[in-house]
Amino acid sequence: MTTATLSPSSTATHAAVVQTLPLFEMMRMRAATTARRHPTLGFASEDRDSRMRWVNQFTHTHRKLGPDDREVVSPNNDTVYSNAWLDLSQGPVLVETPDMGERYWVLGLLDAWTNPFAYVGRRTTGNRRQRTLVHGPGWKGEVPAGVTNVIAAPGRDVWIIGRILVDDTPADIESVRALQAQIVARRLDGGDAALRVDTRLDGRSVAVPSAPLYRAIVDEALAHNPVPQGERLQWPVDEDELAAALPRVFEQLRRKEQPHALGGGWALQVAVRDHWGGDVLTRARIARNFIGALGIEEAMYPAAEVDADGEPLHGSRAYELRFAPGQGLRVGAFWSLTMYRRSDCLFVANPIQRYSIGDRTPGLRLEPDGSLAIRLQADDPGEGCNWLPTPRDEPFYVVLRLYQPQADHLEYRYAYPPLRRI
Repeated sequence: MTTATLSPSSTATHAAVVQTLPLFEMMRMRAATTARRHPTLGFASEDRDSRMRWVNQFTHTHRKLGPDDREVVSPNNDTVYSNAWLDLSQGPVLVETPDMGERYWVLGLLDAWTNPFAYVGRRTTGNRRQRTLVHGPGWKGEVPAGVTNVIAAPGRDVWIIGRILVDDTPADIESVRALQAQIVARRLDGGDAALRVDTRLDGRSVAVPSAPLYRAIVDEALAHNPVPQGERLQWPVDEDELAAALPRVFEQLRRKEQPHALGGGWALQVAVRDHWGGDVLTRARIARNFIGALGIEEAMYPAAEVDADGEPLHGSRAYELRFAPGQGLRVGAFWSLTMYRRSDCLFVANPIQRYSIGDRTPGLRLEPDGSLAIRLQADDPGEGCNWLPTPRDEPFYVVLRLYQPQADHLEYRYAYPPLRRI
């Protein structure tokens, strides 16, 4: 059934679900990524089945993800993550970050509607030690001395996703771990900002929610995160119609793809800068399938699923991706090409434990004419080749990650080379 065959009231309910789905998915992610236990304050609840979690607290991964990690689809293989959910209901939160040297890093801030509305990091605020004050709507207090950045959030709830570049060496991994330990959230008086919240959700479940649960989560989120400027929302809606609309919308968003074609078989799934504007359908699709993506001024993620002839990429074949002399990727930070199995969107285990290749890969070699050729195949192509292993005898896709892309990419003028069978 399509929205065109629905009654007017059912069509309105369908539209309301599309519009509010980012709120639900963000609250689902809050439940999934916040901690049950605080380092000094203990568990948010002693009941192991409780949905109570800590917010205004950073959690960190201290290693890059690999093929055994299955919690996140299409993960990056360049950075480690630092994660925090802010609840600004009790006032502003101070986020302290250390001197990052010359390393790439970013804290991306998303509002409850998935708008990537602000950044702290190398591109926007630099790499020196910083204190960032994040406040909600209507706050009129005094900014403490020593604050370097002030960010006004459009609502009470904010998701901070931090990425820090790390090399695959024990020394650099330990260096980054020490940096992550210095990323903390505090109250204005310097105390720990941590708060307990009842997330009311099983963050591990990606199933279509019941109508009562969906309504309760959206109602609570709406109370603290106003509808973005320029939007009108018809809510609440009929309970029976909501129950009928939820599975239809979730299935529509699972199947509907709206990538921005870039040529050469490449397409851009996410093309937001700092706000989705009126494109609520794409906003909902990204919230369901690619939640947490950075805006394109910070990072672009062109993906390829087909070769130069339009045929799906498959591990039974060998391919070459060749960047001609002077036609390399144009970035202000770095770039990488990452390999994923099509069946589960995860890394591909291989004998050299290489899941991505890029301008920071040790031993990357240029051709005598200055071109860069990358071989994508299951078997070792031999000495002297830049090899990114593919899965054997099954479909795959690749993603380019362009950190701090330059104007040629942002203005869609760059000619992306196709993957050619060899």
